[in-house]
Amino acid sequence: QAQAGWLQHDFGHLSVFKKSSWNHIVHKFVIGHLKGASANWWNHRHFQHHAKPNIFKKDPDVNMLHIFVLGDTQPVEYGKKKLKYLPYNHQHEYFFLIFPPLLIPVYFQIQIISTMIKRRFWADLAWAISYYMRYFITYVPFYGVLGSLFLLTFVRFLESHWFVWVTQMNHIPMEIDCEKHRDWLSSQLAATCNIEQSFFNDWFTGHLNFQIEHHLFPTMPRHNFWK
Repeated sequence: QAQAGWLQHDFGHLSVFKKSSWNHIVHKFVIGHLKGASANWWNHRHFQHHAKPNIFKKDPDVNMLHIFVLGDTQPVEYGKKKLKYLPYNHQHEYFFLIFPPLLIPVYFQIQIISTMIKRRFWADLAWAISYYMRYFITYVPFYGVLGSLFLLTFVRFLESHWFVWVTQMNHIPMEIDCEKHRDWLSSQLAATCNIEQSFFNDWFTGHLNFQIEHHLFPTMPRHNFWK
């Protein structure tokens, strides 16, 4: 599931086939039939992220629902306004209990399903239904309904940790702030950092350890980033 996540990312960026239409079709298959998610939901979130990385109210990836404060200015702003939704001085402790385990199994699942219904992404919904049909037809004979649901949740629980570590380590250490109206190149460089290259890191991160190169050349096939 984690590797299918990096694979749909490739198709979503149109970086596999020469024809955009082929990328779109396979993207819907991979994210829909292999992962039970929505291509349109992913595109809407991810393209905003690429346009305005690490910018509050514009990058959905730094929208933490008042659960965490990020960067240097947001903690000061919340402190001055006395916005105490949670004990932020302990967020480094409750982060491990909330964000990695719950992002994909809970938050993303609710957001994906509600988005497909509210925005009438019926094709995406059909792909997602095909995923769940295939999944339960495969596993219910072995584990029953409850056992299959537990397996599905547990797999997404593990994948969520994997996904959070990869996506946080190449953006969160960098500047996170309000819109500064920089030129595009500077805004991308201010928000991205790379992780050491190795065979394992390339595989584990889907080559997103080359986050700088990916943000500067988002349609480049990932195996060329190192060049």
